[in-house]
This record gives sequence, structure tokens and C-alpha cells, in this order.
Amino acid sequence: MQLRVVLSTLAMSVVVVAVLGLVLQTQIADRLVQGKEQAALIQADISRQALERDLARIDPDRDGAQAVLDDVLDRLSTSGQDAESSGLARGSDPVSDAGAFDAVLIAGSDTVGTVPGTLPTVPGGTSGEVSAGPAQVIPPQLRAPVLQGFLATKYLTVASSGQAAPVPTLVVGQPVRTAGRNLQLYLLFPLSAEQRTLALVQSTLALAAGVLLVLLAGISSVVTRQVVRPVRQAADVAERFADGHLDERMPVHGDDEVARLAESYNEMAASIQSQIRQLEEFGALQRRFTSDVSHELRTPLTTVRMAAEVLHAQVDPAEVTAARSAQLLVDELDRFETLLSDLLEISRLDAGMAELGLETVDVGAVVRRAAETVRHLVDETHTPLLLDLGDQVLAEIDPRRVERILRNLLANAIDHGESRPIEVRLAADEGALAVVVRDHGIGLKPGEAGLVFNRFWRADPSRQRRSGGTGLGLAISLEDARLHGGWLQAWGEVDRGAVFRLTLPLRHGERLRTSPLPLLPVAAAPAAAEPGIHDAAPTTGTALPPPDDDDAGGDGEAGPAGGNGTGNGNTGNGSPDLPEPAPPSDPGTSSVVR
Repeated sequence: MQLRVVLSTLAMSVVVVAVLGLVLQTQIADRLVQGKEQAALIQADISRQALERDLARIDPDRDGAQAVLDDVLDRLSTSGQDAESSGLARGSDPVSDAGAFDAVLIAGSDTVGTVPGTLPTVPGGTSGEVSAGPAQVIPPQLRAPVLQGFLATKYLTVASSGQAAPVPTLVVGQPVRTAGRNLQLYLLFPLSAEQRTLALVQSTLALAAGVLLVLLAGISSVVTRQVVRPVRQAADVAERFADGHLDERMPVHGDDEVARLAESYNEMAASIQSQIRQLEEFGALQRRFTSDVSHELRTPLTTVRMAAEVLHAQVDPAEVTAARSAQLLVDELDRFETLLSDLLEISRLDAGMAELGLETVDVGAVVRRAAETVRHLVDETHTPLLLDLGDQVLAEIDPRRVERILRNLLANAIDHGESRPIEVRLAADEGALAVVVRDHGIGLKPGEAGLVFNRFWRADPSRQRRSGGTGLGLAISLEDARLHGGWLQAWGEVDRGAVFRLTLPLRHGERLRTSPLPLLPVAAAPAAAEPGIHDAAPTTGTALPPPDDDDAGGDGEAGPAGGNGTGNGNTGNGSPDLPEPAPPSDPGTSSVVR
């Protein structure tokens, strides 16, 4: 920022200095030329009067006039050189301001019948004109008005014998009366002195502009540093504060705007720090309360369970009402005990006390064990559960937690699968494994795939859970996946089912970059299958029923970090070469919805 401000200041300063320099140079040059012209006119008038006195009795047409003209012109030129070298200060005498000059006398013609502006000629030639001085430098454009009796001036570039290059010259011409016809007097005033003065002014202005630009650069750098330094300090403090150093504060110096900014920032930081600490204390209190309540309820729950089992064992099967009540009591106690276990697990996960029991195991065997734990649900709902486990996949995982993840995903699929086929597919690549659970049930509405991992969230609160879930299963599964350094992602569409994908590294501690299986379904719908757990034929992707014509367009797969898909793939007959998402910053809460 400081460099940008200094460069912009210098750029604007260069423009301003250049404009001012041009204006000053133009003004000075105009004043020099005006002064020279005024002095030249005065000198021309004085010279005319002197010549008219000397030539009052001289006829230019008489013999010997040339010698007289040369003599008069020499005296006139000598007086001009004496005035230049007399040492008089410029401005003290108008004649001295004109400087040295050369004079030219030309015999003109003003007789009746001649064409004004034409030069006189003599019989037998065209060069019989009487003149004195360098008459060849006088252009016809200047001689024409002088022949008509007018005073005329013109700027010319005249080659001088004492100068290497032509010199700008001011020429003043006017008629001079004699005893015969009028003469033309031309005074040539070289502008070499004015040229030197203007060159000195230009060099002085250039030097002053350079010094001024250097000073402006230094001043702008110092001023900018004074302004930028507090802003840079504020940015550094804000970055450290955002990194978790809540005690960071800006130093306050003086009573200017920066000081008021520092005071305001410090007040804001103190308020945020206080609120964060309150939230941390509240969260810790909430976790402790949940843990304590869960522990305290275990003893009375055990007592109630024992009493319920005694009542259930002693009830007469013939008494239908009593038997039904005892069975409901036992079932609800089972659900209550599961809820307490989940609450204790959530408390340990929130407190960061959960640990992994890593083992190198066959993941396919873990998937089969998870499927067996939900066999009673499969039988009750007459749901076909198809397992596509492929080749053996060995991975370093906590089998208990992974089995719990898969059990929760399978139970959720059975609850919402409407007794339609559920597909489970296992695949692996060089660094990761993936398990995809696909159902063909009610699916998810737009935006719900990002909410399924929230605690106690239900898409349809009025819908009964066949699995007796507590509303914490998917939340715990998400935390278990994160403990492994993996992803747990969801995709769903209304009336077309849902897909849950678990991606884990084969070796603990390695970072995931892609998943071996796509999240979007890319294969055709499976054929009708018998209820129960079966091995399925290998597929290239999870199944999805073909879309209707009006639903041909759809969104593509989103990244694991969350958000809705924004692609334009067709989920009914899409290509299996769908792009994999980038590694997530917060994996597990992602969703791909339509």
C-alpha cells in the first residue's frame, strides 16, 4: 500500500511539475521576446532618425551613393556594438536592451507608376539595386510592406559567421526619407542572448523539478508510513486475534483518529472475548450436565429395567392388555438406555476424550457384521439388502466405531427406504476406501442433505422410526468419521432415495484427496430382489431410477466441504466419469441436493 501511494503521488507530481514547468517556460520566453521586440523597435526608431539626419542631403540615385550608404551603415552598426559592450545594465536604457544588431540599407522605389512592392531594376540587368549590408537575408515578404511605407517585423533564422548553427533573429524594417527616393532600413537583432537565458531557465526548472520530485517522494513515503503503520499493526493484531489469541489488543497512542480506531477495536475485541468465554463456559457446563445426568440416570434406569423384566416375566400371556403394557415398557426402556449411551458418547466426543482403537482389519467383514445387526429390521420391513463388497480391503481403522457408523447408515436407510432395495458397495484405491449406502425411498428435499447430521434433526417429525433411533446416530457417525480423518457425505432427491458415502484413509493419519466411489448415483436401478441380506453382482456405481423427461436436468456433485451442487449432469443416465470433489476443509457436512 505504501509503495502504491508513493508511486501514485510521484505520477501526479510529475504531471503537475511538467505542466507548471511548461507554463513558466512559456511565460518567460514570451516576456523575453516581448522585451526584445520593444527594445528593437526603439532602437529602430532611433536609427531611422539618425539616418534621416545623415542622408537629408543625399540622393541615392547619384553617383557615389553606394559609398555614402556604406559609410553611414558602418557608423550605425558601430553604435549598436558600442551600446552592447558599454556595460550598461539591462533595463536601465531601452537601447541597451536591444543589444547588438546588424543593419541593411536598400534603395527602394516610390515613384509614380511603379507597382507597390516591386523591386527597382536598372537597364541591362536585374541586380542594379543599391544596397549596403547583407541584403540577401531580407525576404521579399518583409520588403513588400516596407516599400509601401509601413513598419514591419519578422522572425528569421539567419546563419552567422560567428555561430556554428543558424541563430533566430528579429528583423525590423522601415522606410527612411532622403533627398531623393526613400530607402529601406532593416535592423537584424540576433536572439542568441535570449536563447542562452531560456536554456538556463530550462535547466534550472529541470533541476528544481527533479529536486522537488525527490522531496515529494520522501515526504509522501514518510506520511504514508505514518498512516500505514497503524493500519498494518491493526491487521496483524486482527490476524492473531482470529487465530485464537484473544488477549491481543492494539496499542493506543495520542488522541487522533488512529487512536480512536484502536480504542474501538480493543472494546470490540474485549466484547468478543467475553462472549466467547461465556459460550465456552456454557458449552462446558452443558457437556458436563449431559454427562452427569447420563451417569446419574444409569442407576435408576438399571433398577427400573430389572423391575420391568420381572413384570414382563410374570405377566400372564392370556392377559393381552397387561402383556402389551409390559412389552411397551421393556421396549421404551431399551430405547431410553440407547439414548443415554448416545448422550454419553456425544459428551466424550465434544470433550475431545474419544480415542481410536486402531486395528488392521478386513473392512468387508465389518460391513457384514453391521448388516447382521440390522437383520431383524430387514426381516420386519421385508427389505432387500444387497451387498457388493468386491475384493478384500484391509485398512487401519477402529472396527467398533466403523461398524457403528455403518449400522446407523443401514438403520436410517431401512427407516426411509419404503421396503425397496438397499445397496451397499465397498471399494478402495491406493490411499482410501469408501462405503456407499443407497436406498430408493422418500429421499431428501433440497437443502435437507446438509441437515441430516444435526443432532435430533428429523426430516419428517411425524414419521415413526422402525429402528427406534434416538436422533443422535448420524451425528455420532459424523464425529466417528472425523476421528478417522475421513468424510461422511449425503446426497438425496425426493422420491428417488438417498446416498450416504463414508470415505476413510487406508492408513491412519494420511490425508484424503478423493473418494474411490462417486457420491452421485450413476448406475441403472437394480432388478427386483427378494427380502433379506444378499450378495449383489458387481456394479459400476450406486443405482438410481431413470429420471422423467421433465427432470432430465440436474445439479452435479458438490465438494465435501458442503454446499449445493451446481453442475449440469443428468443423474438418471449420467456418466461414471463424474469429477471427484476437492479435499474438504470441514468434511462430513456436505450435501448434494437438487
